[in-house]
Amino acid sequence: MIPSPINSVTALERCAELAELQPEIALSRAAAVRLIGCSDLELPELLAAARAAKERFKPGTVTYSRKVFIPLTNLCRDYCGYCIFRRDPGQPGAHTMTPEEVLAVARAGEALGCTEALFSLGDKPELLFPEMRTGLGRLGYKSTLHYLEAMCELVLRQTSLLPHPNPGLMSGEWIHRLATVSPSMGLMLETTNAELMRPGAAHDNAPDKAPSKRLRTIEEAGKQKVPFTTGLLIGIGETAEDRVDTLLAIRDLHRRYGHIQEVIVQNFRAKPEIPMAEQPEPSHGEMLRTVAVARLLMPAVNIQAPPNLSEPYYDDLLDSGINDWGGVSPLTPDYINPEKPWPHLEQLRRRTEAKGFELRQRLPVYPEFLPALMAKPGLLSERLHAAVDQQGLARRAA
Repeated sequence: MIPSPINSVTALERCAELAELQPEIALSRAAAVRLIGCSDLELPELLAAARAAKERFKPGTVTYSRKVFIPLTNLCRDYCGYCIFRRDPGQPGAHTMTPEEVLAVARAGEALGCTEALFSLGDKPELLFPEMRTGLGRLGYKSTLHYLEAMCELVLRQTSLLPHPNPGLMSGEWIHRLATVSPSMGLMLETTNAELMRPGAAHDNAPDKAPSKRLRTIEEAGKQKVPFTTGLLIGIGETAEDRVDTLLAIRDLHRRYGHIQEVIVQNFRAKPEIPMAEQPEPSHGEMLRTVAVARLLMPAVNIQAPPNLSEPYYDDLLDSGINDWGGVSPLTPDYINPEKPWPHLEQLRRRTEAKGFELRQRLPVYPEFLPALMAKPGLLSERLHAAVDQQGLARRAA
């Protein structure tokens, strides 16, 4: 069935009607652009529509994943203007974790009730740095992806944690290989605006941030039916229209393949050490509008926003249609934004309940994607069966 469009002329006036929409009714680009630029007076109506859409999708609950953050290597061949995570070899803090370090973090998280091992790492640093190639060789691996695969398997075999890797661009072969040792994986699209790769822009000298390359990886995951996390990063020089276009690109891929398990709306935060230190951060209102439009564009997709990046007003995000807080760790910092600590889980629970929702712990893969994964024989399926409860959420109480 061809989705029925909602035109831009009446978009705000029909927010109350939007609250009654079914998932097959499509919000048009023009309407989404109108909504994302709505006035402060119109914002409450937009948020009400988004929250109502969330409640039709997953009523009464908001989830999170209790995780450990494993920064496998912070060497990276991309030089994004907003990144504090990456290092060159020899820079202070440059580090590639050993298998012993990976396992120690995973076991410590296991003891604290974590179910996710989030692997974050630079994109193929061995292609730029001979030091990385040498280090990988000493460990017995040909590439960073080979090492990641082995570390995911190590965690899967030696602990109850489920790996969720974010390794950057991947070929179809590597998506297939990593899918045997992790139930889900991710790659942030960030933006579809290729102009941000121009000299001096956010993705200058970051070849792996080309939107076409990232879309290709996300599409390949869809072809292989791999539950996939993606999203957009707002405030890095894109326009409001770019934000809508990025969400539409994600929506189009999900319509074709049905594999987008989660869309993250992440806000840029300035840091004194980065090239974009003077770049204005997106306002709280921009964040609320973007999340709300994401929800209305994709009413039956999990929408997430990191609470630590919207402190002290992160509970407002619950009014804009999110149904998930993402990964929150009781052990490890957010290595991408280390100056923004996770909220304590008890505080997160209290503030979520104050908005009328129950906070529940999930696995790194969402409940609706579990049956297909659990039907496959092997160690991964065994680990999922051991970790999941009858609702498809984490067996351990949050």
